[in-house]
Amino acid sequence: MAQVLPETEIQERLRQLPGWSREGKMLHCERKFKDFVEAIAFVNQLVEPAETAAHHPDLEISYNKVTISLTTHDAGGLTEKDFQMAQTISELK
Repeated sequence: MAQVLPETEIQERLRQLPGWSREGKMLHCERKFKDFVEAIAFVNQLVEPAETAAHHPDLEISYNKVTISLTTHDAGGLTEKDFQMAQTISELK
């Protein structure tokens, strides 16, 4: 099982992820798109990296807005897996 990162490392890693914030034991990011079709196209891009990493974000879709939340549920907090997935998501257009 993945290990929860120490608070100092979480803070340092979060500074390296523009557009992401932390709420308790979760990382959050909101992306806005031109319309619903573009929002869904973005969500579809998440499938392969999430499956490959076996680490799946929680998603909320509201017309042209996608809210992404990450945490490692079985570890009970933020782990390396969350920051790796956040970086991968940040690189998607």
